Amino acid sequence: MRVLRLKEAYPTAKVELWCEDEHRLGLKPILGKVWSPVGERPLVKVHQRYEWTYLYAFARPKTGEVHWLILPTVNAQVFSMALESFAREVGAGKKKRVLLVVDGAGWHTAKKKLKVPEGIHLEFLPSHSPELQPSERLWRLSDEAVANRHFERIEDLEEALVGRCVALRDQPEVIRSHIRYHWWPNAA
Repeated sequence: MRVLRLKEAYPTAKVELWCEDEHRLGLKPILGKVWSPVGERPLVKVHQRYEWTYLYAFARPKTGEVHWLILPTVNAQVFSMALESFAREVGAGKKKRVLLVVDGAGWHTAKKKLKVPEGIHLEFLPSHSPELQPSERLWRLSDEAVANRHFERIEDLEEALVGRCVALRDQPEVIRSHIRYHWWPNAA
């Protein structure tokens, strides 16, 4: 197991296991189920516009800790900035190593363009396996703030996301209950 190998390679460092994923949200609304009186059809204001923002989630299944970033796009340069911010936030470096589980997206695997900070070690999931990515299960929680809502500007959507992410950050048991898989190791 990779966590044990990291502990052997860095015997004086603390080793933690985290996961990361990105979620695209935009002005095209997310429609969800709602209650309505019998015989009445619920209405949701929809204006088809394709302007996007991306929610990055770094989560630790063992504790339910989560770090969110809202960024304008996904590419190797922006992912490098997200990694730098995450590493700084959790204190990754010589004394703390983080094994970060990511999928095989092009911006995660761009070896020449991607800058991985000291203390961060990427572990790639097999191709086409979103069911193995614990962070993937967070989107249902984050979408609650924007489902069935119409936003005129992308900034309004981002403001709603910020409020939801701040609330979720203070609910580690809720996060943990969504991302803790039975096969995740207890060691990190």
